[in-house]
Amino acid sequence: MPALPWASRRPLALPRLALPLLFALAACTIEDRNPNRAQRDGPVAPPSANAPDGILAGTPADADTLLVDVQSLDSTIRVDLRYRDSVNFTGAPLPGYEANRALLHRDAAAALARVQAHLREQGLSLLVYDAYRPVRATTEMVAWAERTGQSALITDGYIADRSRHNLGVAIDCTLVDLTTGEPLDMGTPYDTFNESAHTANATGLIAERRLRFVTAMAREGFVNYDREWWHYSYAVSPVLRFDVPVR
Repeated sequence: MPALPWASRRPLALPRLALPLLFALAACTIEDRNPNRAQRDGPVAPPSANAPDGILAGTPADADTLLVDVQSLDSTIRVDLRYRDSVNFTGAPLPGYEANRALLHRDAAAALARVQAHLREQGLSLLVYDAYRPVRATTEMVAWAERTGQSALITDGYIADRSRHNLGVAIDCTLVDLTTGEPLDMGTPYDTFNESAHTANATGLIAERRLRFVTAMAREGFVNYDREWWHYSYAVSPVLRFDVPVR
């Protein structure tokens, strides 16, 4: 395999039109070796009479069995859940976030711990902004968009009325430099709802960092949502939708 772009000390100087292909190639080359392939949209389970979108509601007992605190697998993963307080796009805490704990489906959590192990070897760490998200928080996001006249954020794919976060299989995160202790500049802040946050919409050092991130996550089966450089999903089967608080 040829040397990856970040092995060079000079930033990438690729034409903007070439970037989408490069990001797709980086993800697919590694992803094809891993059966855990995910997509942001589309059905994730067969349709059911009790759940038209094919996903059944999980009970608190199911959540206790399936959802795992990622820091219980690797305590070096950093967590700063943005929806537990007012430092998020709604300007208020979202319901269901009662603790700064990043929960994921146990298979996704194990994969994330492997990502962290590889990143630490490179002097980097993961910083998690959101992981499992209770349904009530998703409902409030949609309500916020509607009452503030920003329903286009829903139709444009930035706010989902049925989110993979509710299943515990999606994560929002970034990279931290272990030398400085600071998050890397990825080109936009978290939850930037415009084209500048599209993963391939970058040049130079920012493009290099985003590609490095996509490649590291894809190595363990995570797939990036191309409109949000920070958002990744992991495929599991079967899946359940949860509305238990994060405590």
